[in-house]
Amino acid sequence: MPKLFVITEQESSSNIFFANLIEKFNSKNYEYFIANYSQSENQRIKENHQKLKESDYLILLLTVKSILNEMATETVRIAKKNQDYHPEQKPWIIPIKTNIPIDSPWDYNLYSYLFKIRQWEWQNTDEPEKLIVKIIDYIEKPVFQSTPEMIIESKFINDSARNFTYRKPLPSSPPKLPKSQDNYTASFYIERPPIEKNCYQEITKPGALIRIKAPRQMGKTSLMARILDRAAKLGYRTAVLNLQLVDSQIFNNLDKFLRWFCAAVASELNLATNLDNYWNEIFGSKVSCKSYFERYILKSIDTPIVLALDEVDHIFQYPEITVDFFSLLRAWHEDAKNRDLWKNMRLIVVHSTEAYVPIDINQSPFNVGLPIDLPELSADQIQDLASHYQLQLDMSEIEKLMGIVRGNPYLIKLALYQLSQNNITIYELLKTAATDIGCYAAHLQRHWCYLQQYPELVQAAKTVINCHQPVKLERIQGLKLHSIGLVNLQGNQATPRCELYNLYFRDRLENSNF
Repeated sequence: MPKLFVITEQESSSNIFFANLIEKFNSKNYEYFIANYSQSENQRIKENHQKLKESDYLILLLTVKSILNEMATETVRIAKKNQDYHPEQKPWIIPIKTNIPIDSPWDYNLYSYLFKIRQWEWQNTDEPEKLIVKIIDYIEKPVFQSTPEMIIESKFINDSARNFTYRKPLPSSPPKLPKSQDNYTASFYIERPPIEKNCYQEITKPGALIRIKAPRQMGKTSLMARILDRAAKLGYRTAVLNLQLVDSQIFNNLDKFLRWFCAAVASELNLATNLDNYWNEIFGSKVSCKSYFERYILKSIDTPIVLALDEVDHIFQYPEITVDFFSLLRAWHEDAKNRDLWKNMRLIVVHSTEAYVPIDINQSPFNVGLPIDLPELSADQIQDLASHYQLQLDMSEIEKLMGIVRGNPYLIKLALYQLSQNNITIYELLKTAATDIGCYAAHLQRHWCYLQQYPELVQAAKTVINCHQPVKLERIQGLKLHSIGLVNLQGNQATPRCELYNLYFRDRLENSNF
């Protein structure tokens, strides 16, 4: 009998489809556990983690709100992590979209996690029973039992992903719900001069390499999207790979990873894979990969190619491939100085922190090219952004907001959206900012959920929060806390990134049992 983990929103209990689905599970005597996106109590999170680990299926009921909810994204991330350690790669994920308009914006990572997984859709005008029968049939007779659905294999890319009918995600979770990415980038992206201008100029240079570094939710992917948009308007071909979303089994060895890498780039450029025609085991995977790009990718396309690698620091946890892969990127960049063929390859490397694994200075791509370290927004930039939400905030109000979240673009946008939608003052918003009922609830809960999976990070975070001066942390712990945005780092000296985290985590960390 299958074990099911059902995650929904609290208000979904009145949803007709949800009610009918649970009724069917009861009639089938399925063992199921129901969680919602807003539960964050210590014991509840631990219970959710354990139940999810024991489940055969994750039933993900998605709504317009939940596809922008960070806890939904975190749940799927944990499920995919559990798949890596399960002999049958469970829990299998069943996303069910309920009443989601086709032009709704998605959380960037959630959309990407689900992109190659079979999805179901239900609208209020549909009969619940018809879809529920199909889902039950799938649970009892799954089409794929040995591998996750539509996974990108080392030898091919599944073309069905290209037929996905929904629009691409926004570069990040936008608190305002614009109708298109163009509207978002035009109206809700605040430039940080001269960063954008420098990037636009750099991408036109032969063999360009742009390195964008900042903690998560600082606008790295949004900037990357704008550079790619500029490149496309110049007639360049573009390809984007988010390495955080790659299944962990791909990173098992260098050959498998580089075969996936080549196939994924070819797919992004709408080329047939043709790996076997260019891969030579005698010469090894690094030479084969370079040969594949030289003899196939670069010769198949006569315009510059911009390859954007997002979340590349995900590779740092796999030391067996880290040095070889990054030395390969560095070699391509050096080749562009002397070989015309490689001048058409332009790279954008996006990461949240420095490498955990030492890389020889002459083999590293992290000390060449154009470095971009994204700063926080200034008070003037926040005031400009507020005007796009039809808000007139004076400097004293902006200073109050910055006193809690500093200039973090994502946290600022969440606050501005709440102010514009709920007709409340900045002072009312800040009263509940660091609680589980405030505008930052899902964001804070996701961080807390993440921390509880890594006891060593809980202890490191507790040390930082409890000290009123910079604290020296072990290097890897400090880099991980910095990459997710919880601390600022100066060398190995860490301080809380903003007062919001200080207020929210102090009691929780103090009372945690790790």
